[in-house]
Amino acid sequence: MTASSKYRSAYTRFIPREELGHATPVQFGAVDGSGLKIFSAEDKLATEQALQEEQLRAQQEAHAAQTQQMLLEYQAQAQQDRDTAVQQAHAQGQEQGRAEAALEWQQRLDEYVAGQGQEAALRLEAVVQTLQAQLQAMQQHMAQDVLELACDIARQVVRQELRANPQALLPVVREALEMVVSDGRPATVRLHPQDHAAVADALRAEMPQASVQWVADAAVAPGGCLVDAAGTVVNGSLEKRWQRAIAPLGLAAAWEPELAPGGDDDGI
Repeated sequence: MTASSKYRSAYTRFIPREELGHATPVQFGAVDGSGLKIFSAEDKLATEQALQEEQLRAQQEAHAAQTQQMLLEYQAQAQQDRDTAVQQAHAQGQEQGRAEAALEWQQRLDEYVAGQGQEAALRLEAVVQTLQAQLQAMQQHMAQDVLELACDIARQVVRQELRANPQALLPVVREALEMVVSDGRPATVRLHPQDHAAVADALRAEMPQASVQWVADAAVAPGGCLVDAAGTVVNGSLEKRWQRAIAPLGLAAAWEPELAPGGDDDGI
């Protein structure tokens, strides 16, 4: 295929009217140059002025667009700065408000502590001291009650021991004799008749060489003894022994407390 045939085949299609858009007619001048316009110097100057005005207008429009863009950017930056300032001011206001509120509450607390709080503290301290004093008194009273109860129990134990074992009096008589008898000096031991009948024979058997006179005396309380040697008397009665036992505890209870109405006593 030749170049001319390719050219003809590329442009052999007809374009329908409905596919055509806006068409501008083209007018061609005369081929001989009769239609050419000859421009004068004034026409050239006017053309140059028009071109300069067009360039100036384009520059002005570009400058205006640039100025508008700068103005928009400035307004956006100003708005951002304003928003930032508002946020900072708001945050500072909140912080200042919290600080002022904390200071106010601290001042109120200080005033309360200096005034009503101090009075309340003094009243509370007085109440605490009163409670402590009452507690100490209660503890002392309880301790006293416990001691007295222990003494009552001990008293009952001793009585029960003397009832069950009359020989329990033997160590008491021995100790009393050892305190006053020396070098074979004579001594007199006075016992309650019941105790005398229970322990005298055993004591005579233990001390056959001792110059001891064993006397049954109803004036001596059961469970006790009186030893007399050359004018020295050892009181081994239950009452005296009991007082010596409880004195370190700060007690002064009698061995034979007063009997309650209707009570009984077996003599020990």
